[in-house]
Amino acid sequence: MITGGASGIGLATAQRMAEAGASLVLGDVEEAALARAVETLRENGARVVGVAGDVAVEADVVALREAALATFGGAHLVFNNAGVGAGPAIGTPKAVWDWVMGVNVDGVINGINAFVPLFLEQNEGHVVSTASLAGLGGVPGMGPYCASKFAVVGIAESLFHELRLSGKRVGTSVLCPGFVRTRIHESERNMPEDLRAYNDDPTVRAIGSMAGDAVKAGIEPRVVAEAVTAAVLADRFWILTHEHAAVRTTEQRAAWMGGGDPPRINLEGATKP
Repeated sequence: MITGGASGIGLATAQRMAEAGASLVLGDVEEAALARAVETLRENGARVVGVAGDVAVEADVVALREAALATFGGAHLVFNNAGVGAGPAIGTPKAVWDWVMGVNVDGVINGINAFVPLFLEQNEGHVVSTASLAGLGGVPGMGPYCASKFAVVGIAESLFHELRLSGKRVGTSVLCPGFVRTRIHESERNMPEDLRAYNDDPTVRAIGSMAGDAVKAGIEPRVVAEAVTAAVLADRFWILTHEHAAVRTTEQRAAWMGGGDPPRINLEGATKP
Protein backbone atom coordinates (compact mmCIF):
# COMPACT_ATOMS: atom_id res chain seq x y z
CA MET A 1 0.00 0.00 0.00
CA ILE A 2 1.47 3.31 -1.09
CA THR A 3 0.15 6.74 -0.17
CA GLY A 4 0.91 9.59 -2.51
CA GLY A 5 0.93 6.83 -5.09
CA ALA A 6 -0.27 8.81 -8.09
CA SER A 7 2.96 10.68 -8.78
CA GLY A 8 6.60 11.17 -7.87
CA ILE A 9 8.29 8.74 -5.50
CA GLY A 10 5.03 6.94 -4.79
CA LEU A 11 4.27 6.17 -8.42
CA ALA A 12 7.87 5.23 -9.23
CA THR A 13 7.88 2.81 -6.29
CA ALA A 14 4.54 1.37 -7.40
CA GLN A 15 6.01 0.72 -10.85
CA ARG A 16 9.10 -0.90 -9.34
CA MET A 17 7.06 -3.07 -6.97
CA ALA A 18 4.73 -4.12 -9.79
CA GLU A 19 7.73 -5.23 -11.83
CA ALA A 20 8.70 -7.42 -8.88
CA GLY A 21 5.24 -9.00 -8.89
CA ALA A 22 3.60 -7.16 -6.00
CA SER A 23 -0.11 -6.40 -5.86
CA LEU A 24 -0.76 -2.72 -5.19
CA VAL A 25 -3.19 -0.49 -3.37
CA LEU A 26 -2.51 3.16 -4.21
CA GLY A 27 -3.86 6.06 -2.21
CA ASP A 28 -3.84 9.69 -3.27
CA VAL A 29 -5.84 12.86 -2.73
CA GLU A 30 -5.73 13.72 -6.46
CA GLU A 31 -8.46 11.55 -7.93
CA ALA A 32 -7.78 12.20 -11.62
CA ALA A 33 -4.04 11.54 -11.26
CA LEU A 34 -4.80 8.40 -9.26
CA ALA A 35 -7.12 7.09 -11.96
CA ARG A 36 -4.45 7.68 -14.61
CA ALA A 37 -1.78 5.95 -12.52
CA VAL A 38 -3.97 2.90 -11.91
CA GLU A 39 -4.90 2.67 -15.60
CA THR A 40 -1.26 2.88 -16.72
CA LEU A 41 -0.12 0.28 -14.21
CA ARG A 42 -2.89 -2.09 -15.25
CA GLU A 43 -1.99 -1.66 -18.91
CA ASN A 44 1.50 -2.83 -17.95
CA GLY A 45 0.14 -5.92 -16.25
CA ALA A 46 -0.01 -4.79 -12.61
CA ARG A 47 -2.64 -5.95 -10.14
CA VAL A 48 -3.66 -2.61 -8.64
CA VAL A 49 -6.56 -0.72 -7.11
CA GLY A 50 -6.76 2.96 -6.28
CA VAL A 51 -8.50 4.48 -3.29
CA ALA A 52 -8.83 8.27 -3.20
CA GLY A 53 -8.52 9.92 0.17
CA ASP A 54 -6.65 12.23 2.52
CA VAL A 55 -3.98 10.56 4.67
CA ALA A 56 -4.62 13.13 7.40
CA VAL A 57 -8.03 11.49 7.86
CA GLU A 58 -7.74 8.24 9.80
CA ALA A 59 -10.80 6.65 8.18
CA ASP A 60 -9.34 7.23 4.72
CA VAL A 61 -6.17 5.31 5.62
CA VAL A 62 -8.20 2.53 7.21
CA ALA A 63 -10.06 2.33 3.89
CA LEU A 64 -6.74 1.58 2.17
CA ARG A 65 -6.14 -1.33 4.52
CA GLU A 66 -9.64 -2.63 3.97
CA ALA A 67 -9.17 -2.38 0.20
CA ALA A 68 -5.99 -4.46 0.45
CA LEU A 69 -7.72 -7.12 2.52
CA ALA A 70 -10.86 -7.21 0.39
CA THR A 71 -9.07 -7.22 -2.98
CA PHE A 72 -5.92 -9.21 -2.31
CA GLY A 73 -6.60 -10.99 0.96
CA GLY A 74 -3.74 -9.43 2.88
CA ALA A 75 -1.19 -6.68 3.29
CA HIS A 76 2.57 -6.91 3.78
CA LEU A 77 4.10 -3.50 3.04
CA VAL A 78 2.85 -0.02 3.83
CA PHE A 79 4.67 2.96 2.36
CA ASN A 80 3.67 6.14 4.23
CA ASN A 81 4.84 8.42 1.46
CA ALA A 82 2.32 11.22 0.88
CA GLY A 83 3.79 14.62 1.70
CA VAL A 84 3.45 18.36 1.23
CA GLY A 85 5.55 21.42 1.98
CA ALA A 86 4.76 25.08 2.62
CA GLY A 87 6.30 28.08 4.25
CA PRO A 88 9.13 29.37 6.44
CA ALA A 89 9.31 29.19 10.23
CA ILE A 90 8.62 32.93 10.46
CA GLY A 91 5.21 34.21 9.42
CA THR A 92 3.51 31.01 8.27
CA PRO A 93 -0.08 30.93 9.57
CA LYS A 94 -0.93 28.22 12.07
CA ALA A 95 -3.53 26.81 9.70
CA VAL A 96 -0.80 26.14 7.10
CA TRP A 97 1.38 24.49 9.77
CA ASP A 98 -1.60 22.30 10.68
CA TRP A 99 -2.11 21.27 7.07
CA VAL A 100 1.54 20.29 6.59
CA MET A 101 1.68 18.42 9.88
CA GLY A 102 -1.64 16.73 9.14
CA VAL A 103 -0.43 15.24 5.87
CA ASN A 104 3.21 14.57 6.74
CA VAL A 105 2.88 13.45 10.36
CA ASP A 106 -0.71 12.35 10.90
CA GLY A 107 -0.47 10.47 7.61
CA VAL A 108 2.40 8.40 9.00
CA ILE A 109 0.64 7.89 12.34
CA ASN A 110 -2.53 6.76 10.59
CA GLY A 111 -0.58 4.35 8.40
CA ILE A 112 1.14 2.82 11.41
CA ASN A 113 -2.10 2.50 13.38
CA ALA A 114 -3.95 0.96 10.43
CA PHE A 115 -1.34 -1.60 9.39
CA VAL A 116 1.13 -2.44 12.16
CA PRO A 117 -1.34 -4.35 14.39
CA LEU A 118 -2.17 -6.49 11.35
CA PHE A 119 1.53 -7.06 10.62
CA LEU A 120 2.19 -8.05 14.24
CA GLU A 121 -0.75 -10.46 14.23
CA GLN A 122 0.45 -12.20 11.07
CA ASN A 123 4.12 -11.95 12.15
CA GLU A 124 5.12 -10.45 8.83
CA GLY A 125 5.28 -7.00 7.27
CA HIS A 126 7.30 -3.86 6.70
CA VAL A 127 6.64 -0.14 7.17
CA VAL A 128 8.44 2.52 5.12
CA SER A 129 7.90 6.18 6.01
CA THR A 130 9.11 9.10 3.92
CA ALA A 131 11.05 11.75 5.80
CA SER A 132 13.77 13.86 4.13
CA LEU A 133 17.24 15.31 4.54
CA ALA A 134 15.12 18.12 6.01
CA GLY A 135 14.34 15.69 8.82
CA LEU A 136 18.04 15.50 9.71
CA GLY A 137 18.81 19.22 9.75
CA GLY A 138 16.78 22.41 9.62
CA VAL A 139 16.98 24.70 6.60
CA PRO A 140 15.69 28.25 6.01
CA GLY A 141 12.34 28.73 4.35
CA MET A 142 11.02 25.28 5.23
CA GLY A 143 9.98 25.46 8.88
CA PRO A 144 6.77 23.38 8.79
CA TYR A 145 8.27 20.87 6.37
CA CYS A 146 11.41 20.40 8.49
CA ALA A 147 9.35 20.08 11.66
CA SER A 148 7.17 17.41 10.08
CA LYS A 149 10.10 15.43 8.70
CA PHE A 150 12.02 15.56 12.01
CA ALA A 151 8.84 14.11 13.53
CA VAL A 152 8.73 11.32 10.95
CA VAL A 153 12.33 10.35 11.72
CA GLY A 154 11.54 10.27 15.44
CA ILE A 155 8.41 8.20 14.95
CA ALA A 156 10.25 5.76 12.70
CA GLU A 157 13.12 5.34 15.16
CA SER A 158 10.70 4.70 18.02
CA LEU A 159 8.79 2.22 15.88
CA PHE A 160 12.06 0.42 15.02
CA HIS A 161 12.90 -0.12 18.68
CA GLU A 162 9.36 -1.18 19.59
CA LEU A 163 9.26 -3.70 16.75
CA ARG A 164 12.63 -5.09 17.79
CA LEU A 165 11.38 -5.53 21.35
CA SER A 166 8.26 -7.29 20.06
CA GLY A 167 10.34 -10.11 18.59
CA LYS A 168 8.07 -10.20 15.55
CA ARG A 169 9.17 -10.39 11.93
CA VAL A 170 8.02 -6.85 11.20
CA GLY A 171 10.50 -4.29 9.94
CA THR A 172 10.55 -0.57 9.37
CA SER A 173 12.56 1.89 7.31
CA VAL A 174 12.77 5.66 7.05
CA LEU A 175 13.44 7.31 3.71
CA CYS A 176 15.51 10.51 3.89
CA PRO A 177 16.12 11.69 0.33
CA GLY A 178 17.50 15.01 -0.82
CA PHE A 179 15.92 16.73 -3.77
CA VAL A 180 13.97 14.45 -6.11
CA ARG A 181 12.23 15.46 -9.33
CA THR A 182 8.70 15.42 -7.97
CA ARG A 183 5.98 18.06 -7.59
CA ILE A 184 6.60 18.67 -3.88
CA HIS A 185 7.35 22.34 -4.69
CA GLU A 186 3.83 22.57 -6.14
CA SER A 187 2.11 21.36 -2.97
CA GLU A 188 -0.28 24.32 -3.08
CA ARG A 189 -2.25 22.42 -5.74
CA ASN A 190 -3.62 20.25 -2.92
CA MET A 191 -3.88 22.96 -0.28
CA PRO A 192 -7.36 23.55 1.16
CA GLU A 193 -9.16 26.27 -0.77
CA ASP A 194 -9.34 28.65 2.19
CA LEU A 195 -5.54 28.63 2.58
CA ARG A 196 -4.47 29.15 -1.02
CA ALA A 197 -4.24 32.93 -0.80
CA TYR A 198 -1.20 32.37 1.42
CA ASN A 199 0.77 31.40 -1.68
CA ASP A 200 0.43 34.94 -3.09
CA ASP A 201 2.86 36.27 -0.47
CA PRO A 202 6.09 37.45 -2.22
CA THR A 203 8.33 35.66 0.30
CA VAL A 204 6.43 32.44 -0.18
CA ARG A 205 6.66 32.77 -3.96
CA ALA A 206 10.42 33.41 -3.79
CA ILE A 207 11.01 30.39 -1.56
CA GLY A 208 8.87 28.27 -3.86
CA SER A 209 10.88 29.36 -6.87
CA MET A 210 14.18 28.42 -5.21
CA ALA A 211 12.76 25.09 -4.10
CA GLY A 212 11.52 24.42 -7.62
CA ASP A 213 14.98 24.99 -9.07
CA ALA A 214 16.53 22.62 -6.52
CA VAL A 215 13.91 19.96 -7.16
CA LYS A 216 14.48 20.12 -10.92
CA ALA A 217 18.21 19.53 -10.30
CA GLY A 218 17.49 16.49 -8.15
CA ILE A 219 17.53 12.77 -8.84
CA GLU A 220 14.85 10.82 -10.67
CA PRO A 221 12.09 9.17 -8.59
CA ARG A 222 13.07 5.80 -10.08
CA VAL A 223 16.41 6.00 -8.23
CA VAL A 224 14.52 6.42 -4.95
CA ALA A 225 12.19 3.54 -5.82
CA GLU A 226 15.17 1.24 -6.32
CA ALA A 227 16.59 2.30 -2.95
CA VAL A 228 13.27 1.69 -1.20
CA THR A 229 12.92 -1.77 -2.73
CA ALA A 230 16.48 -2.73 -1.78
CA ALA A 231 16.01 -1.53 1.80
CA VAL A 232 12.81 -3.51 2.27
CA LEU A 233 14.41 -6.69 0.93
CA ALA A 234 17.45 -6.19 3.20
CA ASP A 235 15.35 -5.09 6.21
CA ARG A 236 17.48 -1.92 6.45
CA PHE A 237 16.28 1.04 8.51
CA TRP A 238 17.99 4.03 6.89
CA ILE A 239 17.28 4.74 3.21
CA LEU A 240 19.72 7.48 2.23
CA THR A 241 19.67 8.28 -1.46
CA HIS A 242 21.99 11.23 -0.79
CA GLU A 243 24.16 9.46 1.78
CA HIS A 244 27.07 11.90 1.76
CA ALA A 245 24.77 14.87 2.44
CA ALA A 246 22.87 12.96 5.14
CA VAL A 247 26.02 11.94 7.00
CA ARG A 248 27.63 15.35 6.59
CA THR A 249 24.50 17.09 7.90
CA THR A 250 24.49 14.84 10.96
CA GLU A 251 28.21 15.36 11.58
CA GLN A 252 27.85 19.13 11.38
CA ARG A 253 24.90 19.12 13.79
CA ALA A 254 26.90 17.02 16.26
CA ALA A 255 29.82 19.44 16.02
CA TRP A 256 27.45 22.39 16.52
CA MET A 257 26.01 20.74 19.64
CA GLY A 258 29.56 20.48 20.97
CA GLY A 259 30.20 24.19 20.55
CA GLY A 260 31.25 24.35 16.92
CA ASP A 261 29.89 26.51 14.13
CA PRO A 262 26.35 26.11 12.80
CA PRO A 263 26.03 23.86 9.74
CA ARG A 264 26.36 25.49 6.35
CA ILE A 265 23.36 25.15 4.10
CA ASN A 266 24.42 23.44 0.88
CA LEU A 267 21.46 22.94 -1.45
CA GLU A 268 23.67 21.68 -4.23
CA GLY A 269 24.92 18.86 -2.01
CA ALA A 270 21.30 17.77 -1.53
CA THR A 271 20.73 17.36 -5.27
CA LYS A 272 23.48 14.85 -6.07
CA PRO A 273 23.47 11.26 -4.75
